[in-house]
Amino acid sequence: MTKEHGSALSDRGSALSDRGSALIEFIALGVGILVPLAYLALAASAVQAGVFASTQAVREAGRAFVTSATAAEGISRAGVAARLAFDDHAIDLPADALRVTCVGGPCLTPGSEVLVELDWQVPLPWLPVDLAGSAPALVPISADHRIPVDDFRGLPT
Repeated sequence: MTKEHGSALSDRGSALSDRGSALIEFIALGVGILVPLAYLALAASAVQAGVFASTQAVREAGRAFVTSATAAEGISRAGVAARLAFDDHAIDLPADALRVTCVGGPCLTPGSEVLVELDWQVPLPWLPVDLAGSAPALVPISADHRIPVDDFRGLPT
């Protein structure tokens, strides 16, 4: 046996000992990289859905408020409009998250404005709830919309 022949045998021996390791490395890297990437995509889509729902909710709530006959009716209609916007995104509107404020005069007087604000927090998906019942990781979201009351509308009743 020559020296060259002996090194070929040792190379083949190391190749036999590596057999199957590519599959294990692929699975380990796949789980180690793809699972966190999938979670990041899911978390980002949950936050983005919350942002879309919030912007739609304040816009629609403002429109519903300024087209109502009275301020009390406007508050009720704004809440319904915001809930419908959140329902479009399969999200529950948190209680007391929506605020409607009249700016520049009494509510619904021609030329005044209505400010609709929404502040809430989106829980990140798949994270366990602690014993107190709150989600451990929340992303704060706020949206606001200022809408003028039509100059040519009648005075509120």
